[in-house]
Amino acid sequence: MGGSRGVAPARDTHGGVGPEGAAGRPRDARIDSAVLAAAGELVVEAGYQKLSLAAIAERAGTTKTALYRRWSGKAELVHDLVFAHMTRLPPSSGEAASDLRTMIVAACELFASPVTRAALPGLIADMSADPELARRVHAGFAGVFDALRERLVVAVERGEVRGDADPDRLIEIIGGSAMLHVLMRRGGNADGAMFDENWADRLAALVLHGVMR
Repeated sequence: MGGSRGVAPARDTHGGVGPEGAAGRPRDARIDSAVLAAAGELVVEAGYQKLSLAAIAERAGTTKTALYRRWSGKAELVHDLVFAHMTRLPPSSGEAASDLRTMIVAACELFASPVTRAALPGLIADMSADPELARRVHAGFAGVFDALRERLVVAVERGEVRGDADPDRLIEIIGGSAMLHVLMRRGGNADGAMFDENWADRLAALVLHGVMR
């Protein structure tokens, strides 16, 4: 677990808490990147339960203090590692069905990644045990929900989507389906893939058309 293998050292020279140091200097983004890269390597190597902030700091070439300036603990750091890029919707194509499939593909890619698969069970357990952590994590997705609401309003105005479509439930269907698929199939398919090539199309068809005749 020790050493700085795979991650360039990034020493923290700022003295304050939060986005700026004590002298008002911006937080060094290089440290954030080095820490997240180190965490990604270590969670795959050792698993979420054995992952420690001390090991992450050593691999990243920084200190535990630097980590605590940025994250409240391991769970919040790993959440940022896994989900940070999912807090933004992919660019819209201008067509609701195409956008839906793009979101499903993005969810498949997220939950199929080795980092997510290694971190997810432990991260879910920590969020279940810590309501404040869960609240902070959920707040990070507020922008996605707001953006999806705006897109659905436009799609309703174009006549593509029913007016009672619920954006919160839509995100839960897409993300929840992909997450459960991975959790139930830890070994993947016969070739090791977590999703077959038609999975996204089948889920998109189910969401768009439902199951009733």
